[in-house]
Amino acid sequence: MAKETKDYSKYFDFSDAKILSEDEFGKKVRIKGREIHIISEPNHRQGKKRRKEDVQVLYESVPQELMGIGEGKHYIVYTFGCQMNEHDSETIKGLLEQMGYTSTEDRKEADIILLNTCAIRENAEDKVFGELGHLKHLKTEKPDLLLGVCGCMSQEENVVNRIMQKHGFVDLIFGTHNVHRLPQLIQEALFSKEMIVEVWSKEGDIIENLPKKRQGLRAWVNIMYGCDKFCTYCIVPFTRGKERSRRPEDVIAEVRDLARQGFKEITLLGQNVNAYGKDFIDIKYSFADLMDDIRLIDIPRVRFMTSHPRDFDDHLVEVLGKGGNLVEHIHLPVQSGNNAILKIMGRKYTREVYLELVRKLKESVPGLVLTTDIIVGFPGETEEQFEDTMDLVREVGFDSAYTFIYSPREGTPAAVMEDNVPMDVKSERLQRLNKAIVDRSHESNKNMLGLVVEVLVEGESKNNAAVLAGRTRTSKLVHFEGDASLIGTFVQVKITDSMTWYIKGEVVDEPVTVAVSI
Repeated sequence: MAKETKDYSKYFDFSDAKILSEDEFGKKVRIKGREIHIISEPNHRQGKKRRKEDVQVLYESVPQELMGIGEGKHYIVYTFGCQMNEHDSETIKGLLEQMGYTSTEDRKEADIILLNTCAIRENAEDKVFGELGHLKHLKTEKPDLLLGVCGCMSQEENVVNRIMQKHGFVDLIFGTHNVHRLPQLIQEALFSKEMIVEVWSKEGDIIENLPKKRQGLRAWVNIMYGCDKFCTYCIVPFTRGKERSRRPEDVIAEVRDLARQGFKEITLLGQNVNAYGKDFIDIKYSFADLMDDIRLIDIPRVRFMTSHPRDFDDHLVEVLGKGGNLVEHIHLPVQSGNNAILKIMGRKYTREVYLELVRKLKESVPGLVLTTDIIVGFPGETEEQFEDTMDLVREVGFDSAYTFIYSPREGTPAAVMEDNVPMDVKSERLQRLNKAIVDRSHESNKNMLGLVVEVLVEGESKNNAAVLAGRTRTSKLVHFEGDASLIGTFVQVKITDSMTWYIKGEVVDEPVTVAVSI
């Protein structure tokens, strides 16, 4: 049965809206009794333009007069989506805490609740609107509660219009380019009692010095923003904007500071990390150069995601082969194993190019583990084309994969293509693909029996406090018995049993030769 297509047009009917005022600071309107201050709103036409404007690097901080605005108050930030959203939430929490707010998990105690959203798939959007439905009752009980929606969904016209039309109890909508403006937006929402909408369609500048609330042993480090690839199924270039790289000295200073703080692992983030530096006009400095410099910093493990095969050059392959704190795990999205589908997706590489890159990486990085992203049932995909993907999966030997059934995203080129693969066919293909991935993962785990590996102990197992859980350099999950004092340290673990999603082991006390590349 075909999925019903959503009618977005009803969210653009503002015939009942009354404009109260309009000036250089935006416009104020009344919709269904709620006054809304629209400072700026998303515009897909503007978002599709790639201007030649210079990107400025600005060093910002919370204004002094807003430092105590949250004293005695509590916040909750719910995060949907990818690591970039997680990183944005760290910044949002850091800003809130500088304003005096304190974290809580109790919704009834919260004075501000923010939903940091994802726009990649429709089910993520459905989750957010479902959550808003639950929060409406809380808002009724506690009218002074501030409710906000931010992140990638806020960059979409239909989402913002839907909130203004159907969810008038929301107080604050802001986008991915103006997170640093959160203190000022909260101030206005508190004092005006209006819904505040500020979503920049133009790409933002690069904002440094913003506070971040990081927890645990691992830290995200954003090295660039946006994406210029325009894959036909992807909304990210419109929600995150054009590629803008942070200055290398700022990235390196942040990594050194994290090393001083005792973080054991960092992950360099970007929508397309290996395009880093391509926008610099005053220096020649690539992602490979950055990795080579970070390799010399005293932090035990360095990861990165997500990379695009098209920008994965030989220099980067060479640097990754130097090892050290550069781990032997690479997430390398392929999306499809068929050239015709790759072309329609706008991926701009072929199956042969991808496989040649994999060959170079495996040759350069001993013990390399590869993971990937794959879309099933893209418009027009035939059984033979899907089998090309299955063949590639078997040939590469991915240890795990994020696999998805294709669903159209409003505003992308693929959304106007005929979605002509029946849902039951998509589901059956996904099951076959997942089985192949699971079989390969189990086989890979069995090959580790008897090996001794380095494990970063992250905490207790969710199901048994006597069992600790940690990850290898290649991000494999390991369970073993041990004392809680080991949390936060590196231990040597001998693998004794293999499961599908994790492996079991026992701590080895005596010095041994460790298989660090597993």
